[in-house]
This record gives sequence, structure tokens and C-alpha cells, in this order.
Amino acid sequence: MSELSYKNFDVWKRKIELVSEVYKLTSKFPIQEQFGLTSHPWRAAISIPSNISEGAARSTKSETVRFLDIARVSLVELDTQIEVAVKLNHLSITGFNRLIEKINHSFAMLSKFIKSIKNNKRSD
Repeated sequence: MSELSYKNFDVWKRKIELVSEVYKLTSKFPIQEQFGLTSHPWRAAISIPSNISEGAARSTKSETVRFLDIARVSLVELDTQIEVAVKLNHLSITGFNRLIEKINHSFAMLSKFIKSIKNNKRSD
């Protein structure tokens, strides 16, 4: 398979790591959360790098930014789900702190990436 350009983006690579971390930590949630607070963070987490890659494949700057915005929204959704998991004692404070640190860093990275795309002189 040929190397796709988005795989070279640090922002994409770091989100793949975040997905792995989310899956590992939430897989230990109670069985009754299988279709709720386990599957929702999985979908939100996988949506982040998926939308980054989809945005990279778009032909216009505005389309690229739209998908990067969707990735950032999924990140905020994940943040909320992790907060709920802690309130329900499904996630330790250590696991929470580790994820929140990655989420905050991810949000900053995505915001910076979006800003750089918007400031790029490429026309739509």
C-alpha cells in the first residue's frame, strides 16, 4: 500500500495513540456499559484520526478545515464521556489524568493545525 500523506502528520499519529489509550482504559468498564459508556468513547476516539485523514483527502481548504473541526468536536465529546466515567467510578483518577492531559494536548494540536490550514495561501 502506498504511503498516504496524512500518515506523516504528527497530529494524526498522536491521535492514533490516543485511540489506543482510550480503548485500553475503557475496555475495563463494567459489562453493563458495553453499549453505553464503553462504545461511545470508542466511537468518539476513532472519529478523531478518521476525520483528520478524511480532511487531508479533501480537495479544498474549506473542506479540509470542516473535517478537522469535526475531529476537534469528537475530541470534546470524548472529554465529556471521560468526565462521566470518572464520576461513575469506572475510571481511576490516574487514568483520567493521563487521558485528560492527552485530550487537552490533542485539542491544542488540532487547533494549531486548523489555524495553519486556514492561514495557508492555497485557494479553494
